[in-house]
Amino acid sequence: MGTSYGLIEVSGVVAAIDSLDAMCKAAEVSLVTWERKLGGRLVTLIVEGDVADCKAAVEAASAICAANRHILASSGVIAAPAEETRRMVALSRKRIAPEEPEPKKTETKKTEHKKLDQKQKPKKK
Repeated sequence: MGTSYGLIEVSGVVAAIDSLDAMCKAAEVSLVTWERKLGGRLVTLIVEGDVADCKAAVEAASAICAANRHILASSGVIAAPAEETRRMVALSRKRIAPEEPEPKKTETKKTEHKKLDQKQKPKKK
């Protein structure tokens, strides 16, 4: 999607969710990963998008924090992240949402009913 990262660090999960909502509504960004530290008292959000979108998203998060009296500890935009930075963010993302194996195919209710009907019906000779 993007080539830049927007980062904010806020105090508390409620402030983080409020900020993320504002970020996603204000600009074309998507959540890459998030980190909780100090038992959830400090939450870092990292979004990805174009430079202008990341700047707009971080500004929107800052404004919503000020309006709702959330504590904004820090914020920033990385316009062109270095490869090491991208790897660090990717590790964080993998830790939060590890790749899941493909789900097993389950039988639908119709298939289950057909099997039950076939078992219950007497076979014709």
